[in-house]
Amino acid sequence: MIEIERKFAVTEEGKRRLTEGAEFVSEKTMTDTYYDTVDFQLTTKDRWLRLRDGKWELKEPLHALGFSKRAADQYRELITEGEIRTALRLPAGQDIEADLAKTGYEPFATIKTVRRKYKKEGFVIDLDVMDFGYEIGEIELMVASEQEMDAAVARILEFGKENGL
Repeated sequence: MIEIERKFAVTEEGKRRLTEGAEFVSEKTMTDTYYDTVDFQLTTKDRWLRLRDGKWELKEPLHALGFSKRAADQYRELITEGEIRTALRLPAGQDIEADLAKTGYEPFATIKTVRRKYKKEGFVIDLDVMDFGYEIGEIELMVASEQEMDAAVARILEFGKENGL
């Protein structure tokens, strides 16, 4: 699956408009530890390797434009150790964390986040509060193919506009 998301600054009015009429799905606390090399070979290419509550994830960008020009983020999410090993060219092994360390990857940030998740009009809305006081929201759609990406971006932007974002 391909994740299409648009992040936005959280205001009280924005939260009210987005959650009005939305279905509350869940609230959970997550701890993410992000990994990269000392020269940030992943994050400078918008690739995000993290250990979230004991499970490895790698988000690979699918957007072709630079950070400032894209309307929404588009990622392929890799969630199996095999997929992650292949993407990072790691050797086969028993302990992915040890193999990451051997190839120069190390933790650079650990963030605890409280996430409130909602569904509205087919969209997933996440409202996040991080342990260092930062708040961010996200409107998300999942699509099955790259051919659906542009339409999903347009839908997210329209939904955001309708909700005052």
